[in-house]
Amino acid sequence: MSRHQHPSSLALSPGQVASVRALRQDFSQLIMEHRFVINELLTKISILREESEHAHSYNPIEHITSRVKSPRSLLEKVNRRGLPLDIEVIRANITDIAGIRITCSFIADTYQVLEMLTAQDDVRVVEIKDYIADPKPNGYKSLHAILEVPVFLSQGRTPVICEVQIRTIAMDFWASLEHKIHYKFAGEVPDRLVDELTQAAEVAGQLDRKMEQLHAEVHDSEPNTASEDFDDEALRILWELSNRTE
Repeated sequence: MSRHQHPSSLALSPGQVASVRALRQDFSQLIMEHRFVINELLTKISILREESEHAHSYNPIEHITSRVKSPRSLLEKVNRRGLPLDIEVIRANITDIAGIRITCSFIADTYQVLEMLTAQDDVRVVEIKDYIADPKPNGYKSLHAILEVPVFLSQGRTPVICEVQIRTIAMDFWASLEHKIHYKFAGEVPDRLVDELTQAAEVAGQLDRKMEQLHAEVHDSEPNTASEDFDDEALRILWELSNRTE
């Protein structure tokens, strides 16, 4: 190949074309399955969220975001990790193809959401890393859960892995800022900024603890009321039915 010849100008043999098409189909299938596992988990989270509002008049979840790696991003990670172009190897070794981030108001809420989600009998816990109890050296805090959830396709049940991150609003704000700083400096962050980020993580932790204390004092004194709207007529009918005799 000459120095100025573009790789795409090289002709592929029919066998190579068929091989590339097969790999493209396999990768498309893999990414589609991970879109489906996000749908499955978002449905579960939505149900838990609504149930908590109904039973406790309280929603522990503030925000939910999700993403699936693009084909290019996935292939770049396969290349960095030195993995073969084998779908099952990639499926087993790259656990963040699908990702969900759940943002909660308080630290206790993060653990509650994780417990509710992992208690479901069709959710298999692959790994949990508690960076809230044991933060990273730079101050990063979050719960990371690698979960396996079945996706039901035409060919049958397929277990698919998703990474779920659960953190407070303060933790999420810090992580977002830290990511932007590392991106701006291409990973070579000046020591002064590293120190200030670590100090900011401690301040964010103090804020979390203070807000949780205030929340506990206020919430413990609130009456527990059902969220369903029972008007007077609905209550009258409910009373009559409860006193109906055979």
